[in-house]
Parts: sequence; C-alpha cells; structure tokens
Amino acid sequence: MSTSKVPHSPISHGRINLEQQRKRAKELLKAIKAGDSDALLRISRWLAPRSEPLRLAEAQLVIAREAGFSSWPALKQHTDSLDHASRQLLRHGDHELRTLHIRCGSDIQHSLKTAGFSGDFLEFSDPFCIGPLSAAEPEVLLRQRADFLAKAFDIAPADALARQQQSYRKLQQLDDYQRIVLWFEHDSYDQLILAYLLHRLHEIRPTARVELIAVDQIPGVQRFIGIGQLAPELLGWLWPRRKLVKEALLELGTQAWRALSEPSPEHLLALIKSGTPALPMLGKALDRHLQQLPGQQDGLGLTERLSLQVLQQQGPLTAGQVFRALMMEREPLPYLGDMMFWWLLQPLLTGEAPLLQIEDQQPDWPQRILQLTARGEAVLRGDADGFSARATPYWVGGVKLTPTKAHWRYHAEHQQLHYHST
Repeated sequence: MSTSKVPHSPISHGRINLEQQRKRAKELLKAIKAGDSDALLRISRWLAPRSEPLRLAEAQLVIAREAGFSSWPALKQHTDSLDHASRQLLRHGDHELRTLHIRCGSDIQHSLKTAGFSGDFLEFSDPFCIGPLSAAEPEVLLRQRADFLAKAFDIAPADALARQQQSYRKLQQLDDYQRIVLWFEHDSYDQLILAYLLHRLHEIRPTARVELIAVDQIPGVQRFIGIGQLAPELLGWLWPRRKLVKEALLELGTQAWRALSEPSPEHLLALIKSGTPALPMLGKALDRHLQQLPGQQDGLGLTERLSLQVLQQQGPLTAGQVFRALMMEREPLPYLGDMMFWWLLQPLLTGEAPLLQIEDQQPDWPQRILQLTARGEAVLRGDADGFSARATPYWVGGVKLTPTKAHWRYHAEHQQLHYHST
C-alpha cells in the first residue's frame, strides 16, 4: 500500500540558495528594464506604482516576498540560520542520547541520515484517517486494522498483519532508548497517528525523554504539505525547534484517541471546540477529519465534494490529475496518499446511481479518465443527496455510516452535528 503524498516541484523542499536568489533579482531587474509584461505584473503585486526606475534592492524585495518572506534581510537571515543549524547538528545532534525517531512513514528516514542524525528509526504509518477505529487493546486494534488494510488495498492478510505487528510491538520495546522524537506535520493523517502515539506513551510511561517536532509551515515554502518534501538540511533546522512532550499533551493524546474511537462524534466535536491548547494544530486536524462525515447539505465528505468539484470545473480528467488538483490546490489540509485517494473514490464509482464514471479503462488507475455522471451533477447542484447514492457503509473513526440507516452529518461552517433519520 502506498501512502505517499503528491510529489512536489524543487521549490518546495525549503532549501534556499542565497546566490541563486540574488541572480533571480538581477534577472528580474533586467526584465523590467526590457519592458517584459510578466516581470511588470510580478512587480505590481508587491510594490506600489512608481515613476522612478526600479533598483536592485527593490527587485530583491520582490524576490523575497515571492518566497514568502517579509524582506530581503529576512530571507538572508533564514538562509544563515539553515547554515548554522547544519553546523550545529554535526556537533550537537542526537548523538549524546540513545534516540529513536518516530515518523508516520519512511519519507525522512534517509534524509535524517544524510543530515547527520544517527538514531534509530521507527515507521508507524497506520492510516487512521480512513477505516474503522476502536478503543481496543493494541494487539486487538492492530489485527482489526490489518484486516481493514488487507481488504482495502488488496494486501495479503499475512503481510498486512506482519507490517502492523512490526510497528505496534516496537512501542513495547522503548526501554532501550533515552530519547524518543516524534516527527509530525499538521494534517489529519499525521495528527491522528500522533494522537494514538501520545495515548500509548501516556499508558506506557517510558523512561525516555519524549520530544515533538510538529510543523505546519516552513519559511520559503508556499504550499507546505509534509516534512517528507523537505531537504535534509531543513531537518537539521527543525531539530533545535523540538519541544518536550509534557503531561498536558499526553493527556490530550488520550482524550483525542478516545473521542476518535467513539461511535458518536459528539465528544470529538467538543474537543475540537476546546481549541486543544496543548497542540492547536491537532484540533484543526480533528475538525478536518470530522468533515469526512456526510455534509449537512449534500451528504458528501469534504474529499468527495472537492474531487467532484474539480471534475465539474475542469473535467473530464485522469484520476491522477484530480488527485494532483486536490492536493496542490483544493484540499485545505492535504493528508491523502495516492492509494488512499483511489480507495475513497470507489464508492462514488459503484452502486445503482454512481456519482462518477470511468471513460477509459487504462491498466493503471492514475491514467483512467473520470467524468461526473448525471447523478453527480445533481448532487453538486443540490438536487440529490450524495450519501444516499452510496452502496456500501464506511467509517469515520469510530463512527459507522450506513446508507438507508440513521447517521451523523456535519455542518463544518457552523461546527454543528446533526443526526439524520432516513
């Protein structure tokens, strides 16, 4: 099963070469003097209209603001801090304590080594953002999840179980370490896994020092999706920004996991409305997770709604193009891997009244052309209900949603739950 998020252009890795930026500023200045229309448009976005010629310092300001910085000195200061962090990591990295780095994927494993980290690495990548959750004991939960993953992604049951056992059981073997570092970003894929890990650490009470690197933005990266997109030196830059995990955060993890596992979303919404002060990004991710409940107005989860809207406005498109548009443009908190996205689309392609149809059956699903059906168009117009079109039940955490039966809906704008009887 692939859980990789959509790939990125080189500008998204966070590495900023100051000399390259100086060159770009000089090229912009040259283009302005030549009357280039694109260059003039770029200038107009950041500078007030002017009669005097553009100076190099002003071109540098435009370059800095395009990269997400307030000024050229701010950009330069950030590049200096990256260099300083790399030097410091070589002297004061994770060497002084036996360290275990935990991440919800393997995406930074090699980068950690490249940056100069020497600790062990644990991938814990059970995608709690899809499929059923329960408050069962770890051994029971891992088997429940292995069964779901095997069926959802056509994995041999023994392979799915072995992978789950490897990551879950490692959490029972933490006595070898003096420090545990959790590397997570802000989306629901990461934050639901983080909630579970905090909950388990709350129960296990390891003797190791537990630290957290939680990221929702990176200077110079306009569309930050995940730590895995970052260059190795950015991991070194994040290292001194880690925080000690205190009791309040462990307790929040337990509260979040229990609320996620309940058959009713009421406690989860109450937790979201608290603002989760020990880790505000967790509350935002939980709210995004709750938006996978059927929407109050159209019966669609947010991923379904955004995907249909992409096709309504741009389609027909290949499934790969829809996924890229969703992740790079539409999704407020990008969290899906490619195979998870394709799995989520299946109920929209099947049943007596599907919302999507495939025009061209290519062997590889990303090349298959998707188009809205008449029913899909009707749902987006508000003339039909998306949930009633589904042929099979699905889960949002511990909440089971079955077509033709009473179920929960969520009005995201008002943060209100509604129980619908059919």
